[in-house]
Amino acid sequence: MIFLLSSMTIFAQKRKRPAPPQKPKTIVFAVLNDGKTLEPIGLIDKGALVEASNGSDDGAKLKIFSTTYYKPNTAYKLVFGGADAGTVTVKKNDPTAECSTNLAEASFVSPKARLKGMVMGLATNAAVKKAEGVRRLPTPAERSEIETLVRTEFFKNKIGDNIARNLKYHNLTALDVDSDKKAEMVGSFWVETSPTERALLFFIAEKGANGKYKMGYSEFRTIKQDEVMSGEIKSLDEGIYHELLLDTMEYDGDTTDEIFTYIQSFEGASFNTYSRRDGKWVKAFEGSNYHCGY
Repeated sequence: MIFLLSSMTIFAQKRKRPAPPQKPKTIVFAVLNDGKTLEPIGLIDKGALVEASNGSDDGAKLKIFSTTYYKPNTAYKLVFGGADAGTVTVKKNDPTAECSTNLAEASFVSPKARLKGMVMGLATNAAVKKAEGVRRLPTPAERSEIETLVRTEFFKNKIGDNIARNLKYHNLTALDVDSDKKAEMVGSFWVETSPTERALLFFIAEKGANGKYKMGYSEFRTIKQDEVMSGEIKSLDEGIYHELLLDTMEYDGDTTDEIFTYIQSFEGASFNTYSRRDGKWVKAFEGSNYHCGY
């Protein structure tokens, strides 16, 4: 009996205690699906974004992420127009669910933001601006000037005038990333180059010294139907593969907001951020999140 009790005591001492809950780090989420879904973009670490969680992570990692960031009723700041615009609250998450392991169902409350379709936002537990943010539609004059720039950009990429005249877009948004009362424009435009091909243009435009808009950053690409996972080029007309604005938020310690974007694909999503450095817009972060096989 003495030997048995001694053995049990030693065994109990050797048993590992359960790991304490992980303290939440500073994180940024995309707010999608009309404000009903949270998807992780990255953790803010020493002024840089690093991957937070991927849907392809093993079950143990996904469970830790879920218990750390997705406890029911956890509230995050809604970022819209680069400022605190309300609250996003976690409803639930299932780290074992197919195709949504590290996504959470959520709801939002905001006196300003109207999240719908391709109007999306950010959520975070970081400190964000309390001042009134800027996020609006362009004026007719701004739109006209931007469309001229967009056509010029398509011309540079050998898109004919007859095609470039018929511009289509998923969004064009006026922002103010540095509070100078001069609007930056972020847009996602496209043209139908043939029944089985599309030309896409994502850009950031800003006012130059002459008061006219110029391209601060642009990315042009063409996609053919045989490159589309669904086999249907019309999937792009609904937003698949286009780079779309999420919102802006300052995270690297300067006075200019970074611009966050989202690209939806058939098996997951990609996220980019853009930062103005030495007067030029550069891609500062590229991340992705796997959902499930198509």
